[in-house]
Amino acid sequence: MKWKDALDRAIEELKAIRALLAPVSRLDDPTVGLTALHGELTQTRLKILETIQGGITGLREENREVRRRQDRMISDLNETRGELRQLLELADTLRPLAELQAAAEEPGDVTGPYPPAEPAPDPDPATGPTAPAAAQPPASPDTDSQGGTMEYHEHQAQPEPERGDQDGVLKQRIEAAYRGSSAPTAPPAAASPSSGGQEADLRVTHGVLLLKAAGVASVDLVAHRDTWEWLTALAVDHDHFRTPPSVEDVKEGRIQTVLSGRSLIGLLIKLWHTRSTAAPLEADWALATTTYNRIEAELTGVDGPGQTIRIVLDDGLPPESGD
Repeated sequence: MKWKDALDRAIEELKAIRALLAPVSRLDDPTVGLTALHGELTQTRLKILETIQGGITGLREENREVRRRQDRMISDLNETRGELRQLLELADTLRPLAELQAAAEEPGDVTGPYPPAEPAPDPDPATGPTAPAAAQPPASPDTDSQGGTMEYHEHQAQPEPERGDQDGVLKQRIEAAYRGSSAPTAPPAAASPSSGGQEADLRVTHGVLLLKAAGVASVDLVAHRDTWEWLTALAVDHDHFRTPPSVEDVKEGRIQTVLSGRSLIGLLIKLWHTRSTAAPLEADWALATTTYNRIEAELTGVDGPGQTIRIVLDDGLPPESGD
């Protein structure tokens, strides 16, 4: 019959369609279908994230350790620098004493800082040996030592001015120079005619510069990033230096930042000591001298409130141009 044949053909077609759809139906299988694939991808993603997080944690620990070592190295260098400064100050203190001792101990002197006795005159052949009364009397050890010691102690026993008196005179001279009035007539007691006076004048100039910096609210500083890193490493151990909260990068490797008057005082003190103690023709000496002179030139021209103080450590950049 025709309807049976049609039914058989339909059943055959259904079986063929079912066979074709059999692979597709496996996608819904939770063990091998899309669900299983999604679970595997999720697990793989978590493993990758865990591995990345572990690597990042290790790198952070290494960076912290490197920073700690760097901080320890900077601290050790600052301590070494402080000890060297103390040794230099001690050498400057002992140098005048050594010069006095060297001047007192002349070549051929075996008795110390006393003048050698004059030789006795030769006997005259015509008159014979000179009388013992006219002869040069032998110098008694007691007499020589007492006379020489008294003379030596009279020279050495002159009381040196106290440190407080010297500091007081220096403060008076600095404040008088800062106010523009005449300095006190009494010179620093420890100043020598040759170099002490010039050194005292330099200390007065430096003190006036510190007083000017104390009256400044803020200054703009423009420099190369390498120079800025050297300045911060130099002044970071000073009690009054504070690292500025922001450092702006400008073109061609330069930075621009703002320093307070207090931080400027700490930087000037560090530059003053470095310029004095660093070896000439060395990088530290050149950087300290140039920076100090540039700051001094800007602060010297300040004559009233409201002025913008801009320190530029770049001879290729106009002082008043903005970045």
